[in-house]
Amino acid sequence: MVKETTAQRVERLKRARNPWDGLDEIRRFAREGFGSIPPEWIGTYFRWWGVYTQGDGAGVVGGQNGVGRALQKFMVRIRIPNGIMTSRQLRAIADLTRLHANGIADLTVRQNIQLHWVTIESLPEVLDGLWQVGLNTTGACGDVVRNVTGCPVAGLDADEVVDASPLVLEASKLLAGNAEFYNLPRKFKISIAGCHSWCSYPEINDIGLTAITRTVGGKPEVGFSLRVAGGLSAEPYLGSRLNAFVRWNQVQPVIKGIAELFRDSDVLREHRERARMKFLFLRHGWTAERFQAELEDRIGFRLDPAEEEHAPDDVYRDHVGIHAQKQAGFSYVGAVALRGRITADQMNSAAELAERFAGGELRATNMQNLLVVNVPTIKADSLARELDAIGLRVGGSSFARGTVACSGTEFCKLAITETKQFSRWLVEELEERLPGFDQHLRLHVTGCPNSCGQHWIADIGIEGKKIKVNDRMVDAYYFCVGGALGLHQSTARPVGYRCAATEVPDALERLLGQYLEQREPGENLRRFFVRHSDTQIRQFLAGEFVPAVPRDLPSPQDLVQAGGIGD
Repeated sequence: MVKETTAQRVERLKRARNPWDGLDEIRRFAREGFGSIPPEWIGTYFRWWGVYTQGDGAGVVGGQNGVGRALQKFMVRIRIPNGIMTSRQLRAIADLTRLHANGIADLTVRQNIQLHWVTIESLPEVLDGLWQVGLNTTGACGDVVRNVTGCPVAGLDADEVVDASPLVLEASKLLAGNAEFYNLPRKFKISIAGCHSWCSYPEINDIGLTAITRTVGGKPEVGFSLRVAGGLSAEPYLGSRLNAFVRWNQVQPVIKGIAELFRDSDVLREHRERARMKFLFLRHGWTAERFQAELEDRIGFRLDPAEEEHAPDDVYRDHVGIHAQKQAGFSYVGAVALRGRITADQMNSAAELAERFAGGELRATNMQNLLVVNVPTIKADSLARELDAIGLRVGGSSFARGTVACSGTEFCKLAITETKQFSRWLVEELEERLPGFDQHLRLHVTGCPNSCGQHWIADIGIEGKKIKVNDRMVDAYYFCVGGALGLHQSTARPVGYRCAATEVPDALERLLGQYLEQREPGENLRRFFVRHSDTQIRQFLAGEFVPAVPRDLPSPQDLVQAGGIGD
């Protein structure tokens, strides 16, 4: 008999049932214990509920067949559309984190919050506790529409084209938990932004809608530009812009039509590694014109031609600090949750501060930070001091503000390196070595090639690897530079340099030191990297000439076979 492939197995399981119909089974597992959970739930169905088994801390190299060993614990991802939440909701998350998740949580790059260490016995209580405050985990993982993202300051930004958050919430309500879309080929990501700076990264989403204005009959009309099939992972693709002006009332039909088109693309179900929508363009010869024709046939109407668009030029927007809102007399206050890690105590305190200084409204950002909004401006400085006191810094160095990190081997079964503690140490080292560094910097740390830390769009992106030092395999990082979105969109280019994790601060100190010494007037990091070759960048990093090394060696499979981590 021919062995069933991973893709065939997952497709068979998805055809067999809609996991969202399995709540009673989850409650039974909780009563009967971890041993009662069948493999199809452990490996597949739980994901539709935002639940993954948690790795044992060794990551991929501690397991076999490219997946690390799992504990009898779970990661639970909470879906927060547009990152909008209330103090009551954040306090509920804090309480659940303290009771069931060892007191720590992570803010993610899709405006979610993740818990860890959750047991099967606790899972129903976690789900119920979230539902009681209007939150859920439905579709936060799995082959479904993931959390719909938007500008964290939608409705507040004085310069925004339009407040698009109602469309984000409507799209989430349409798709999350909808049985018509429980069985997609793989995950599906949507961003709807009404701001000028596209801070929710439409270029790397399967659907990226950005607000734009046209004049019709002498009157302005707000609609949206449309990009499709963006995505990162090991093979990045920046979304293709269609020749379309999407009117406000067309947004939901267009989103539904694209989701249906993706759902019905059987060719994408043949290989799990090539099941994202971007592979219609990368592997199957689709063009923007063909995609638009297929979409319009499906939705039953033609979209108006696209309007001229002005992409943001080298915009950096972490939303950290005190910023005036368009509502007179009010500001929002953005605080850094360094590398996305936040404690139950910090969440509870932030909820209390949001109530004491404002109206109890908060936002999560896709740079893993937390905002308190609608703060009377006369109270903003006092709130900032209180946030600083609980370890959520308002302001801080470029390194603290710009560092993003994925889960790493601490929790992820696919990771090669530890990222969260490493990122904190890295920031502290750079702050000490380069005090007063005055440039915006996106420094993204990802623990494996899957790019959950989004290293492809960073000024400096480092990707987790392993290297042998003194006959022992240790964490290492491979460097990519010059990633950008907006007007100068480009994926970061691998420069052929890899070093042990312990040497990364030295390498970055040398690289950024060269930038500070050699930069031309007004030159930012992106332009500095553009005018230097890979050979020069490697020399800056290493402090001497070094030849290029392959990005993808050694592979996780090589490391598992070598047994390097266990030594």
